[in-house]
Formats: sequence, C-alpha cells, structure tokens
Amino acid sequence: MSALTIVKYPEKILKEKTVPVKNIDGGLQKLIDDMIDTMYDSLGVGLAANQVGVSKQLAVIDVSVRDEKSPLIVLVNPEIVYSEGEVEAEEGCLSIPDYTTVLKRAVKVCVKGLDREGKPVEIEAEGFLARALQHEIDHLNGILFVDRMGRIKREFFKKRYAREKA
Repeated sequence: MSALTIVKYPEKILKEKTVPVKNIDGGLQKLIDDMIDTMYDSLGVGLAANQVGVSKQLAVIDVSVRDEKSPLIVLVNPEIVYSEGEVEAEEGCLSIPDYTTVLKRAVKVCVKGLDREGKPVEIEAEGFLARALQHEIDHLNGILFVDRMGRIKREFFKKRYAREKA
C-alpha cells in the first residue's frame, strides 16, 4: 500500500463528474487501500477518487477523529437519496490546502451505494458524518466546496488563491 498524490485546485479533474464503477476487482481494491492510506497520511476525514487523479465514483471517509464510534466507510457509486435541514459549519478540503470557510449543508442525509465488496449499503447520517458524505459526493460530481460559496466570497477566494500561488 502506498500514499497517492492529492490533486490540487484548480486541476481540471476536480471539476469533472466521475464515471460509475462497473467492476469491483483487485485493481479497485488496491486503489481503495491506497486512498485510505493517503487520507490518513494527509490527516483528512474523506477522500474522493478524483482527488487522486482517478475518475471513478469512489470515496473513503473516516470521521472517527470526531466520533470514535464511527467506522471507516468505503462508498462505491454513492448518491444522496434524501437530505433534511440546514446547518452552517466550517469546512476544508485536502485539494485546497490551508483554506477553510463556513458553508451551509444538510443536517441529515441518507446515502445509498455499494461497499468495497459490491454489497448495497444505505447510510443515514447527521452532523459531521453527514457533512463529510455531502462533501465527498460533491467531489464525485465535480463540485468543490468553494463552488458552494456565494459569488462574492468565491471571487474573493479565487483572487486570494491566485495571489498566494503566484
């Protein structure tokens, strides 16, 4: 197992919708293991496949840093089937290091997909896990957390980011 390179904003793959996984095979299992290692090495709580340069609907999430009872989650072809409420909280992203902002997200979500063995899973979550699920599924749909900011705040971010990277 090895850590992968995390793709950074504004790389094009981060803005593209990923492709559904058709086969859960040894190659996918290795990618899952490498993504888990990468997420932990980067001190993240979630990682989508396109964040490591792979256009597949695959995400790994582990929010046990905030909720010790929460297990590692591997989601293949996930989709949000239900969401409820709204709450604001600070959010960051491994693909946009050193930047956080307050965003509105649903308080509760229900997500369906497959586990790493290809078995159907349904996860009902609220709080931090719900936020992490929404964030990673957004990635798989080519949406970054900065895309969810208001227009003025987003323009300010882009100017600041360009200035810092120049």
